[in-house]
Amino acid sequence: MLKIWGRTSSVNVQKVVWCCDELGIAYARTDAGGTFGIVNTPEYRALNPNGLVPVIEDDGFVLYESNAIVRYLAAKQDTPLWPREAKARADVDRWMEWQSTGFTPAMGPAFLGLVRTPPEKRDAAAIESSRAKSETFSAVLDAHLANRTFVTGDTFTTADIVIGCAVHRWLGLPLERTVRPNLERYYRALCARPAAKGVVSLPVN
Repeated sequence: MLKIWGRTSSVNVQKVVWCCDELGIAYARTDAGGTFGIVNTPEYRALNPNGLVPVIEDDGFVLYESNAIVRYLAAKQDTPLWPREAKARADVDRWMEWQSTGFTPAMGPAFLGLVRTPPEKRDAAAIESSRAKSETFSAVLDAHLANRTFVTGDTFTTADIVIGCAVHRWLGLPLERTVRPNLERYYRALCARPAAKGVVSLPVN
């Protein structure tokens, strides 16, 4: 059985769990990271020297980096989540990179400041800067979704899993946001997927 290390409050762990549930992959998950610890033990560092979550072990194969894990799990199966055709796959991959290098890092300071930092220690300027940067990315996504059901068209893919986790976090942050009708319609469609319930039912923490 697939093994997953990582707490579900981690947006990166959420990607892997959602992917497994979409694909019907059975797994055993161990809470790790944050208050659960484990990640600094020699045993865990042997799996991931970076000390981050998630990590998977699949029949002796160990892999870390959440988007790489999602790609790997989908690639093992003949599924539209990870297209076979090169251009379609590159389009999916492009949006997965957009999430990991742009959207999620942009909202990082706002998330840490508003969710993981006591009010008296918050850096208001950093939070506002993060909010403004995140708005830029949410505007890009909203415009892109104007005539698409999912990120790359009418088919749900791994790009929607990783971006969906980011959107869940963004819409759950306690801050003012510009109304994005296409983004909100997209999020509602994701929430309706049975495999998404384990993620979208979670509070942003």
